[in-house]
Amino acid sequence: MMIDRTPLLAAFDALLQPERFRDYGPNGLQVEGCAQVSKIVSGVTASRALIEAAIAAKADAIFVHHGLFWRGQSGCVTGWMKQRLALLLAHDINLLAYHLPLDAHAELGNNAQLAKQLGLLGISRFGEQDLGWLGGRSDAAEFASAQALADHVACRLNRPVALVSNEQRAIKKIAWCSGGAQSYFEAAIAAGADAFITGELSEPQAHLARECGVAYLACGHHATERYGAPAVAAHIAAQFGLAHEFIDIDNPA
Repeated sequence: MMIDRTPLLAAFDALLQPERFRDYGPNGLQVEGCAQVSKIVSGVTASRALIEAAIAAKADAIFVHHGLFWRGQSGCVTGWMKQRLALLLAHDINLLAYHLPLDAHAELGNNAQLAKQLGLLGISRFGEQDLGWLGGRSDAAEFASAQALADHVACRLNRPVALVSNEQRAIKKIAWCSGGAQSYFEAAIAAGADAFITGELSEPQAHLARECGVAYLACGHHATERYGAPAVAAHIAAQFGLAHEFIDIDNPA
């Protein structure tokens, strides 16, 4: 099956609604490739490794969370940027990237898929642009402690978790926001969370966790954002009868 790029891009835009978000870079088609698409490769970041893997997989389009272009870049096409663009252009591959819209989608986005992976149920939203999720275990049970929650998350994500907590109490109300959402921690505290799950930890959050008694779990930027892209790409690919393959390029961050 093969489809023109235009309706494919329209389908991604209709699903993710990028116009609703104030973002750090352009959402949608970042690099134009061939007009006809038969296979989509999804991944977290438009790294050279992912692009090379997509070429080997004979993809016509790459769908990612982290694209090539961000606010504040110099705009010069040199070094690593030249290398990535040269590969995409030489092989006529379309690059589609959606950042905050992919985080936010209520069913297929990073936060929704992270919740599914961890067995959590989102009840409400919090933080800037309502990107943070607040809820608890989908079975309505509690975690006996912050360490029990951290062990559960580490098992589900298959990677170590950095836990900051000085409290020995049950964890019922859990907040989460994938990726680099350190700045959402204060909003999570204000929302009444017992614990906050995200990808990264910065120096101020460790002090806040100890002083406010809210557990902070840093689980990896990549590890918390590797579920939304394949979920969305698979959904759209199925809609048009296209082939889809998720390629996970390991990242310790």
